[in-house]
Amino acid sequence: MTKPQVLQVGSYPEWDQVPLDAAFTMLRYFEASDKAAFLAKVGPEVRGIATRGDLGASAAMIAACPKLEVIVVYGVGYDAVDIAACKSRGIRVTNTPDVLTEDVADLAVGMALMLSRGMLAAAEWVASGEWSSKGGFALQRKVSGKRAGILGLGRIGAGVARRLEGFGMEIAYSSTAKRDVPWEFIADPVALAARSDFLFVTLAATAATRHIVNADVIAALGPAGMLVNVSRAANIDEEALLDALEAGRLCGAALDVFEGEPKLNPRFLGLKNVLLQPHHASGTYETRQAMGQLMRDNLEAHFAGRPLPTAVI
Repeated sequence: MTKPQVLQVGSYPEWDQVPLDAAFTMLRYFEASDKAAFLAKVGPEVRGIATRGDLGASAAMIAACPKLEVIVVYGVGYDAVDIAACKSRGIRVTNTPDVLTEDVADLAVGMALMLSRGMLAAAEWVASGEWSSKGGFALQRKVSGKRAGILGLGRIGAGVARRLEGFGMEIAYSSTAKRDVPWEFIADPVALAARSDFLFVTLAATAATRHIVNADVIAALGPAGMLVNVSRAANIDEEALLDALEAGRLCGAALDVFEGEPKLNPRFLGLKNVLLQPHHASGTYETRQAMGQLMRDNLEAHFAGRPLPTAVI
């Protein structure tokens, strides 16, 4: 029996690659030196696309695959997939939610702790010998008992909120609608920021949420406020954020995602009030293995005619 041909947009760990190669004919787009020529050659026979949240699948890529039936995304975010093009052709799309919720929520809270307590700089203070030569490290800011705002109360946002309850924090959230949760609902992101010491950005990225954290939200968070983003870079106006950080109009920011990553705006690198992370919120062995399994489950279910475990459309 001929194996379905699947366009592989990016690399995967060996624990995913081996079973993918066994079940499908994986066409390695990411290894092609001339990607346009490669796509023109293999596109007519492609029935599936396996991609990652950061890579997606463009309208041009989808158009080059006239027999395309399904796109499976390794990751929870699917904003880089042209959903409109998929809907117009009846192409199914899946992602890998739930399995990464706990790790992302863990990192969000860990980033807030590191930023507020200056833990990275404190470690460098010890390692550089400055503790012994100059004395104790500068005082930092408390976390427990502060006010937290959660912008986007999906799975990850709720996971962050549950963890913050353990710190005795006053929690409020903004979402598309009020939820049946014990936390205060504040619809307006500016109002949410104004009552928060920490603003956690955990909402999905869409055209409607682009730069939802804008200059007004940042100004409302204020010079004592801290911003934590584990969602998508597009949700934050980076230029407005950098302006505020440089001018001291925002106390600090902990960021796991960036526009144009892995190439960062060089303005970030000169700042001492930021914690920069390499987009690794889901980066544990356990979660990445679970993500890969769920991606393969979706791909196998589609070609076997079974219901998709985690369908987006």
